[in-house]
Amino acid sequence: MLNELTIGEVLRKTALEFPEQEAYVYPEHGIRKTYKEFDEETDRLARAFMALGIQKGEHVAIWADNKREWLLTQFATAKMGAVLVTVNTSYQKQELEYLLKQSDSTTLLLADEFKGTSYIDIVHKVAREQVPHLSRIITFSDEQRQGMMTWSELEGLADQVTKEQLDERFSSLSNEDVINMQYTSGTTGFPKGVMLTHRNIVNNAQLVGDYIHLTEKDRLCIPVPFFHCFGCVMGTLSSVIHGTTMVILEQFHPKKVLQAVQDEKCTGLYGVPTMFIAELNEPEFASFDLSSLRTGIMAGSICPMEVMKKVIHDMGASEITIAYGQTESSPVITQTKTDDAIEKRVSSVGRAHPGVEVKIIDPVTGEESPAGVPGELCTRGYLVMKGYYKNEEATKRAIDHHGWLHTGDIAVMDEDGYIDITGRIKDMVIRGGENIYPKEIEEFFYQHPSIQDVQVVGIPDAKYGEELMAWIILKEGHSVTEDEIREFAKGAIAHHKIPRYIEFTEGYPMTASGKIQKYMLRELGQQKVTK
Repeated sequence: MLNELTIGEVLRKTALEFPEQEAYVYPEHGIRKTYKEFDEETDRLARAFMALGIQKGEHVAIWADNKREWLLTQFATAKMGAVLVTVNTSYQKQELEYLLKQSDSTTLLLADEFKGTSYIDIVHKVAREQVPHLSRIITFSDEQRQGMMTWSELEGLADQVTKEQLDERFSSLSNEDVINMQYTSGTTGFPKGVMLTHRNIVNNAQLVGDYIHLTEKDRLCIPVPFFHCFGCVMGTLSSVIHGTTMVILEQFHPKKVLQAVQDEKCTGLYGVPTMFIAELNEPEFASFDLSSLRTGIMAGSICPMEVMKKVIHDMGASEITIAYGQTESSPVITQTKTDDAIEKRVSSVGRAHPGVEVKIIDPVTGEESPAGVPGELCTRGYLVMKGYYKNEEATKRAIDHHGWLHTGDIAVMDEDGYIDITGRIKDMVIRGGENIYPKEIEEFFYQHPSIQDVQVVGIPDAKYGEELMAWIILKEGHSVTEDEIREFAKGAIAHHKIPRYIEFTEGYPMTASGKIQKYMLRELGQQKVTK
């Protein structure tokens, strides 16, 4: 059965059921609020937005890390019907200008800075003629700035709108309304605004939490960014639906995560694989008490089997699951279950969620692939986005006339419906006519005792079309040569799968949501090879 509530109705329902339950905690700032207080705070902020003149369906952009104001804005805009447009924290002037213009945002809420980058300075440089719709800029700080409203000034407007006026607006909302717009990372072409409805994300958040058995007794540590679905759908919205306490970190730092899990006795932890790798390799890892951990989700990119095993055994998250999807599918399509056999939980991304259709097709012919044969994963159901904002052409390319969303990911489904993601269609390497899936080689190298992380990409080659390059991060204090790496692979994997090029690195180019940008590794590799 689908959940037909709007996001605002979800919060009000939980606040009635668990008024004294802690809704959110910010360990870094000592902030703790109950669900009753959270409901009241967001009602007040929703009234302030209405006093500003923001209408139902109007686009409100937010640019910040996981600040308390972000959390309040997410649920306040949902209560009064504005569409929240989430802005990637790593954006610079050109990207921000593009998003504000393309999204028709009338209002921008922002933090002062992020990791040393002044958002205020960037906004001052944005050409106002480029973003004609933008009429309001609100900062999270209380420093007075020309042409900008402070957070306190915004909150002070709430008394101009009555509770009855908010209730009238609240009651006019439909769960089919678009309420959230997120921009895809834009690794090819310009980013596209993914339009998601209450129905899309409430149901996805419900199922994600159901799969890890979230209840009001759980405390979920959320170090993943809010601007991404992992943070604001699987994290905050799922917690609110299940009455779970959110333990929030403004930015990811491995030691702070471990500290929060220990001090707040978190039962769940979210992260992309690189985050879990950083936590496991934190020098003081062994000194933290993680015995409260029960569950969590690893998602955002392909999850290495060896890392999953360590999270289960070394961190004690015995019920951790893997979730797979993309922004266009709200985001989760498939997920492992806490009681799946350990082999399935570490080697697959699980099976399709209830009420979700999945098929694997030959990307060339469009014919459905039999079990065990790789192809493109397609999905259909309540989870498919409404479309890309003001981009019908791209929407038609992504969603076919039968309603199937084409993910662009290569996957294999077994006889029992378990799915293994073997890479992006564009990541597949074709060497001398052989299709090679980088994930398979990465999984093999994770077994090397000196390798902390590895990413494999294809580099153009005159003879074979493409050659493999492995980018390797070594564990602290370890040293190994290229020849030793190749020797490790000889006789264990096919000769054509042994990377011709091996590069050692300290880190990878990443998106702000923690995804590794393989296209940049390809470009860097190409430059090194052609030197």
